[in-house]
Amino acid sequence: MRFINPVDYFFLALEGRERPLHVGGLQLFTPPERAGPDFTRELYTKLLSADAVSTRFRQTIGSVSATPKALSWRDEENIDLDYHVRLSALPRPGRIRELLEVTSLWHSALLDRHRPLWEIHLVEGLHDGRFAVYTKMHHALADGVTALKLMQSSLSEDADAASVPPLFAPHKRQSIKAGGGGSFGAIKTVAGIGREATGLARATAAIGWHIARERDMPLPLRAPRTMFNVPIGGARRFAAQSWQLDRIKAVASEANCTLNDVVLSMCGGALREYLLEQHALPDAPLVSFVPISLHDKGDGSAGNAVAAVLANLGTDTADPLMRIETVTRSMRQAKTMMAGLTPVQAMAVSAAMLSPFVTSSMTRSCGAVPPTFNVVVSNVPGPKRTMYWDGAKLDGVYPASIIMDGAALNITLTSNADTLDFGIIGCRTAIPHLQRLLIHLENSLVALERAVVQA
Repeated sequence: MRFINPVDYFFLALEGRERPLHVGGLQLFTPPERAGPDFTRELYTKLLSADAVSTRFRQTIGSVSATPKALSWRDEENIDLDYHVRLSALPRPGRIRELLEVTSLWHSALLDRHRPLWEIHLVEGLHDGRFAVYTKMHHALADGVTALKLMQSSLSEDADAASVPPLFAPHKRQSIKAGGGGSFGAIKTVAGIGREATGLARATAAIGWHIARERDMPLPLRAPRTMFNVPIGGARRFAAQSWQLDRIKAVASEANCTLNDVVLSMCGGALREYLLEQHALPDAPLVSFVPISLHDKGDGSAGNAVAAVLANLGTDTADPLMRIETVTRSMRQAKTMMAGLTPVQAMAVSAAMLSPFVTSSMTRSCGAVPPTFNVVVSNVPGPKRTMYWDGAKLDGVYPASIIMDGAALNITLTSNADTLDFGIIGCRTAIPHLQRLLIHLENSLVALERAVVQA
C-alpha cells in the first residue's frame, strides 16, 4: 500500500460527474505499405497479449468509499486487458468529423474507480485508410507531460521496429517513477520543510514587490466575466487540427518572442473573433491560465509537477501586432515573478493564485466571484522526430485535457516533429460551435504573419 500524494489526491477528490479529471490524447496513424486490411486488429491483439503491465497501470484506489484506504494505492494483480484495451470502428463515412464526435463521447465518460484508471481505444474505419488511438489516464496518475512521455515510450523512430513494448508495459528506458510522488519527494525531512517554508516566505515578499512594480500584471479575481466562466455539464466537445511548426517559428523570429508567445497570441486572436461571433466579447482582455511543467527542474517523478502563471491574451485589440507585444510582455513578467523558485515553492505560489478559482469551482459558485482566469492554454512538449508504431507513421497527437466549473474551455497543444497539434475541449452546453475556433486560429496566425512582415 502506498499513500497518494496530496497533489495527485486533489484530482481524485475534486472529480465529479460534471468534471471528469482525466487527461487524454488522440493519435492518428498511417499504416505502412505492407499493412493488410486487418492491421489495426493485429495491433489490438498484440496489445492484449502483452506479458506484463507496469506498476502505474496496475495501481487502483485503495477504496472507493470514504475510508482511510481511499488515500492509498493498491496494486491490482490480475489486469483485465479486454476491459482497458478496446477496438472500435467508426460509422460511415468514417471522416475526421465522426472520429472527433466519438472521441468527445469517450472523453465525457468517467473512469471506473474499481479498476486501474486508464483506457486505450483503437479505432479503425477511417475513410482514408488511417487508424486512430484514443488514450485516457486519470490526472492522479499523470499530468500532460508525463502522459506524453509514456506515449512516446511506446513508439520508435525506426519505421522497421516491431518490438516496442506497449504504453502500459514496463519500459527499461523509462525513468518516470510510478505511483505519483510529484515534487513533494523533494521535501522528506523536517529540515527540508523548514528550508522550503523559509524560501517561500522570501519568495512571497519578492513576488509582492514585483507585482507592485508591474501594475499591469494579470492577478486573481481580476479577469473579465465571459461565457467561458460558467458552471459546466458532463458532456464534452472535442476539436483538433495541426499547424506547421515553421510558420509559428517564423513569426516568433520576426517578433523577437518565444514560440509559446506566438501560440498565445494565436489563441487570443481566435478567442476574440469567436466571442465577437457570439456577441460576447468583454471590453477587458481575456486572461489565460498557462501551466508550466516543473519536470525539467530535476523532478523525475510520475505525479503532477505543474506550476501556473496568468497571461494577458490581448483580446481587447484588433491589431495582431499589439496583441503579440501584449502577450510577450505579460509572459516575461510572469517568468520574472517565478524565477528562482524551487518546484515546491512554484507549486505553492501557483496554488495560492488559483485558490479562489478552485474554491468557486468546488462549490459551484463561479458566478458569485470574479474569474481568476478565462481560459486554459497549455503547450506540452511532444515528439521531436517522426515516430512509428510497428511501421505505422504517427501523423498527429491531439491532447484532450480537462475543463471545470468556471473554466469551460481548454486549448492544449503539443509538438509533433514538424507540426504543432492542437486539441480543444469545451463544455458541450456552454461552448456552441466549438469547431469554429479552428478556423479562427488559422485566421489569427495569418494575421500575425502579415503583421510581423509589415512591421
